Amino acid sequence: MIELEGVPELIDPVMVAAFEGWNDAGDAASTAVAHLEREWKGEVFAALDAEDYYDFQVNRPTVWMDGGVRKITWPTTRLSVVRVGGEKPRDLVLVRGIEPSMRWRSFCNELLGFAHELGVELVVVLGALLGDTPHTRPVPVSGVTSDSDLAQRMDLEETKYEGPTGIVGVLQEACTHAGVPAVSLWAAVPHYVSQPPNPKATLALLNRLEDLLDLRIPLGELPEDARAWQVGVDQLAAEDSEVAEYVQTLEEARDTAELPEASGEAIAREFERYLRRRDVNPPGGHATADGSDSASYLRDTPGNPGGKARPRPPKPDTPESTGNAGDGGDPGETGPDGEDTSED
Repeated sequence: MIELEGVPELIDPVMVAAFEGWNDAGDAASTAVAHLEREWKGEVFAALDAEDYYDFQVNRPTVWMDGGVRKITWPTTRLSVVRVGGEKPRDLVLVRGIEPSMRWRSFCNELLGFAHELGVELVVVLGALLGDTPHTRPVPVSGVTSDSDLAQRMDLEETKYEGPTGIVGVLQEACTHAGVPAVSLWAAVPHYVSQPPNPKATLALLNRLEDLLDLRIPLGELPEDARAWQVGVDQLAAEDSEVAEYVQTLEEARDTAELPEASGEAIAREFERYLRRRDVNPPGGHATADGSDSASYLRDTPGNPGGKARPRPPKPDTPESTGNAGDGGDPGETGPDGEDTSED
């Protein structure tokens, strides 16, 4: 029995969730929900019992000092509520945690219990996966759902993915079976620079969330962080001709594939976004399967102490060089959270 004491009646509530781990390449998704919670000063009203869902040898608790007193923070999933003001006020229920180690069905049922008690009208789950996408181009973000009617109404893809899945895919399907509309937003993170954080991917997820929910999200320093991230990767890539050539190959492939997208409709959508962002009176108050390490540009090498190794392209016939669909709501390429699914 879920009792929500102290939580006010919510206005058109939407649940926005993200989970660290398999579905969170570059920490892009969990950082997006953390950004929403920080910018809108969300207050935690509930936390799932860590004993029920986490293996503490996999996700260890942390010890910290509070005024000379030692305390322990346990890995878990927490829920908070924020009020989005403006002409069309609404509330967001933010869910941020770690992909559970066990009892996934019970985990999803407990979250759905909160959604039911709070009157949630839509669940949006954020995820990030590794893909063959260059860091120099806009981050691809796909919106997918299992509901054909919802896909048509909200201009989303209807997922046809089959294969290994993470908690994002399981939660989305649980919502579908419970009759709760659910959407997954997936950002593709360059597989050759997967080390978190990735503010550019986080920014792309928040932009797509704005469009989906028709609201204005305060971005703070995130755009500047995204620009600084890209400049840093540019500099690292420029130091290695092999990497620079590989990035150029990805750019050419991406530009060729997206050439038909440079249509009047696509340009109009971007212009509408620009007009919304320059509004001077924005509304007030406003989120792999094999377990191996992904390729990263932050590696400690003998010739590069301090962990600032160069990004590197995948070697032929290695897991990094393949691309398969990731999660239950995943649009494809590699497995969500930075791990390849081709071996599974």
